[in-house]
Amino acid sequence: MNRLECEMTKVLFVCLGNICRSPTAEGVFRKLLEDRKMTSQFDVDSAGTSDWHEGHSPDPRSQEEARRRGIDLGFIRSRPVRPEDFTRFDYIVAMDNANLDELEERCPDSLTHRLHLFTSFAPELGITGVPDPYYGGPKGFERVFDIIEASARGLLAHIERAKAVSSGADTPGGQ
Repeated sequence: MNRLECEMTKVLFVCLGNICRSPTAEGVFRKLLEDRKMTSQFDVDSAGTSDWHEGHSPDPRSQEEARRRGIDLGFIRSRPVRPEDFTRFDYIVAMDNANLDELEERCPDSLTHRLHLFTSFAPELGITGVPDPYYGGPKGFERVFDIIEASARGLLAHIERAKAVSSGADTPGGQ
């Protein structure tokens, strides 16, 4: 295993309050990594652009849908995005354009390449953001999980391709 394969990739998922979409994305991405036996290669967290729910658990409806899909969100606690997150995380993934805009305003210019719209990793969905399920009832949470699962698979594939390119693995003569 080369040095790049050993380096931990740090991913932060961000929504407004960090009680619905971003903790769901954190849980789904962690489960994807567990299933692929890749947890030791990643540091995953979630945060909100606001501090409205700081310290709170994810929305009970998110937790219920997560349990139905074999995912535990119970350990997650809401926190706001902090200035040091922009230097700590390799990928800062916004759930929608409003949160991406807010992150772009706060992010140092030299680090904006770390900001991403989550659904851009699942272009087959044909949407430009994960809708907020807070007022959408149970079906809204199911739909959000489906969107997040597709986007998480796309994000992981993107990261794997980027690591392969960085290590020279997919270039002629690469290891």
